[in-house]
Amino acid sequence: MSKTAAMLLSTAPRLILASTSPYRRSLLERLGLAFEVVAPQVDETPASGESPAALARRLARAKAHAVAATAPAAVVIGSDQVAELDGLPVNKPVTHESARAQLRMLSGRTVRFHTAMAVIRLEPAHAVEAEVVTDVRYRILDDEAIERYLLRDTPYDCAGSAKVEGLGIVLTEAIHGDDPTALVGLPLIALTGCLPGFGIAVL
Repeated sequence: MSKTAAMLLSTAPRLILASTSPYRRSLLERLGLAFEVVAPQVDETPASGESPAALARRLARAKAHAVAATAPAAVVIGSDQVAELDGLPVNKPVTHESARAQLRMLSGRTVRFHTAMAVIRLEPAHAVEAEVVTDVRYRILDDEAIERYLLRDTPYDCAGSAKVEGLGIVLTEAIHGDDPTALVGLPLIALTGCLPGFGIAVL
């Protein structure tokens, strides 16, 4: 390691991912940065009349602030994703039966995924927020294909019942968005664009 690289590592602020999602952790690991994972204690119940986009933004901000309150000098990343169909949220299916019903409902339809991110440091204060919208059009799916997919990929913790980073890509006909990582759960293009402003050099 060069002397310059060592100095950058020694002076970089502590970086915390305010999420226990294995998908977000895996995405952040791509950057090769040292970071910690802390579970945010946040009530994720939607407010009355709250849109999916507003919910994603609020929860990303709340997660980041909940963890930053315990480590004010750290740079904290909060992120949340809410899927939307016809203006209503599409939840994580949790069970096999719910995932089957969800994929039947989404067959041939387009789902909009709102991925929000909040990066904050309380001392000295600095904050950046971003939202990336991704539209996913599902293929027309028959029951046999749905069942085979669910048994192989078990996407019960994914809104929309499809792991697009895995076999779930077979269920999609088209994906439209500015950042493919946003669909997985953490928009790395927006994140890497703002980290230097917090004193964290990615390269």
